[in-house]
Amino acid sequence: MDYEQARFNMIEQQIRPWEVLDPKVLDLLHMVKREDYVPAVYQSLAFVDMAIPLGHGEAMWAPVIEARALQSLQVKATDRVLEIGTGSGYFTALLAHQAALVVTVEIHADLRDEAERKFHAHGLANVQTRQGDGARDWPGDGNFDVIVLTGSVPLLPEAYLRRLNPGGRLFALVGEGPAMSARLVTATASGVWRTDVLFETVSKVLLNAVEPERFVF
Repeated sequence: MDYEQARFNMIEQQIRPWEVLDPKVLDLLHMVKREDYVPAVYQSLAFVDMAIPLGHGEAMWAPVIEARALQSLQVKATDRVLEIGTGSGYFTALLAHQAALVVTVEIHADLRDEAERKFHAHGLANVQTRQGDGARDWPGDGNFDVIVLTGSVPLLPEAYLRRLNPGGRLFALVGEGPAMSARLVTATASGVWRTDVLFETVSKVLLNAVEPERFVF
């Protein structure tokens, strides 16, 4: 398989048409090798417009969602980033190439261990892995400039909004299928947040995410 041609096609035929035009993001998608983070059995699908299974019912985001999320967050070299759901580690690696530090939390030990092995292999010294359940909050590592939830949530926990530094950004897929929306929340002042709805999609729900109250008649 010609990975470089497949990567070029992915960027030109999937990513750019989805309004991802930031040259820093496009350069990063060329540089960080997606195929290195895809499970071996699915490597031939590394550049296909689909969510790739990872086991435990988890999946990698489709490339277009990764690219739109990265473009919307505008990660800076001084940013501290929190990622909830390490998964394959690919999106973690994209973040790590832009940020000062990435703390990434994964509930499944085998996924965390495999991703950590890849981070070491690729020399990503600014990634710190954690194993645990971050669906509702992750209080152990302080506040952050960027927070990403890589699984969808029916309701966005306010605890994460309060963990954003002033000017901080949070990306999450919020709602219940088939009407989930990608949202960028920006901390404009202490206790004040602005929400921008970017696009609609459907994604795997984050394990143990907060569920809305249901009325029973």
